[in-house]
Amino acid sequence: MMTWPLCFVVPGSQKSGPAAAPGLPIFVDLAYIPNHCSAKNVDQEFFKRIRSAYYVVSGNDAAGGEPSRAVLDALLDAKAQWGSNLQVTLIPTHDTEVTRDWYQRTHERQQELNIMVLASSSTVVMQDESFPACKIEF
Repeated sequence: MMTWPLCFVVPGSQKSGPAAAPGLPIFVDLAYIPNHCSAKNVDQEFFKRIRSAYYVVSGNDAAGGEPSRAVLDALLDAKAQWGSNLQVTLIPTHDTEVTRDWYQRTHERQQELNIMVLASSSTVVMQDESFPACKIEF
């Protein structure tokens, strides 16, 4: 079993691109995708370099493009290039039409890539306390 360090990842204000220094991927337990999962901040390169067991996806503004389908698709495209079939869990903080549509449209590919998407109504039980899975406090 691989043990990864717990880490909180917040990408910079600009997307990664060809100018970014090449490097090996970083493996973390948890990565929070900020700015409501906006494509302005996260792209496929982010998911290639930051490989997480759990990605928290925020966003509840369909008119503002949040969460972004492009970011969710970037996860699929990057994960397909990882070269391993490590399980990834996607934790949406809100139940949105964008995430539901993306889930249904890409469900088969998610299964092929070993990606599990938690429903917003999922609960976690820890130390005799039950709470919504998307309620992650730092």
